[in-house]
Amino acid sequence: MGLLLLQLFNGISLSSVLLLIALGLAITFGLMNVINMAHGEFIMIGAYMAYMIQQTFQKYMPASAFGWYFIVSIFVAFAVAFVIGWLLEVMLIRFLYGRPLDSLLATWGVSLVLQQLARQIFGAPNVAVKAPDWLEGGLALGTDLMLPYKRLFIIGLVIVCITIIYLYQYHSRGGRNMQAVMQNRSMASCLGISTRRIDGQAFAFGSGMAGIAGCALTLVGPIGPTIGTYYIVDAFMVVVLGGIGKIIGTIAGALGIGVLSTVFEYTTSATLGKAIVFTLIIAFLQWKPSGLVTMKSRALD
Repeated sequence: MGLLLLQLFNGISLSSVLLLIALGLAITFGLMNVINMAHGEFIMIGAYMAYMIQQTFQKYMPASAFGWYFIVSIFVAFAVAFVIGWLLEVMLIRFLYGRPLDSLLATWGVSLVLQQLARQIFGAPNVAVKAPDWLEGGLALGTDLMLPYKRLFIIGLVIVCITIIYLYQYHSRGGRNMQAVMQNRSMASCLGISTRRIDGQAFAFGSGMAGIAGCALTLVGPIGPTIGTYYIVDAFMVVVLGGIGKIIGTIAGALGIGVLSTVFEYTTSATLGKAIVFTLIIAFLQWKPSGLVTMKSRALD
C-alpha cells in the first residue's frame, strides 16, 4: 500500500510540474491562437533567475538570510519573464496574429536566440541550484512512504497560482475582458475592449507563469540552456488534451498525463510508457478533437 501511494504521489507531483508549465501556454494559446515555441525559453529564464538570486544571496547577504532566496527568486523570475514576454509581443508577436505558421517559425527562431544568449552568459554546462534548508528532507507517513518537501512545495505553488488565475479571471475587470476576447474577439472589440492591450497583457502574464515554472524546476534537477525543450512538447499536449481556453481542462489534462505516465513507466519502462501515453492521447483526440473541456461561445467562426 505504501508503494502504491508513493507512485500516486509521484504522478500527482509530475502533474503539478506539467500544470505549472502549461498554465502560461494555455493562456497565450487559448486567447491569441499563437503557437509560442519560445515558451520553453521563458522557463529557462525563470530557472536562471533562481540561479542568479542564489549567487547574489551567497555573496552579499548573511548566511541566516539564505533560506529566503528561493521566495525572492519566484517573484524575480515572474517579473523578468513578464517584461521580456511583453517586449516580445510588442516587437514581434503583434505583427503575426492570424498567421500561425509564421508565428511558429518566428518564435522558434526566438527560442534559438535565447538559448544561444544563455550559453554566452552562463555557459553551456548545466548548473545546480541548492534548495533552501527548509525544503530538504521529506514528510514521513510510514516506513515505505516519504513525501519530499520539494515536491510538496511545488504542489502548493501550483495551487496558489491556480487560485490567483481564478480570482483574476472571474473576479476582476481585466479577467472578464480577457474571457470576452477569448469567446468572441470581434464582439469584445465592438464593446470597447482593447483587444491588442489584452493580447499584450495575456502574453506577458503567460510568459511570467513560465518563469515561475522554471524557478520551480530548479528544485527537480540541474538547469541548462535547453531545459525548456524537455517540457515544451508535454506542455502543448496538456493544453490540447485539456481543451484550449479553459483552465479546468488544463488541470484535468495535466493530471491525466502525469498519473498515466507514472503508472505506465513504473509497470513497463520510461520509453514504452511515454509511447503508450502518446498513443492514448492521439486516440482520445480522434474521438474528441476539442479536448476534455470546450469553451461555449456564440461566435460562428
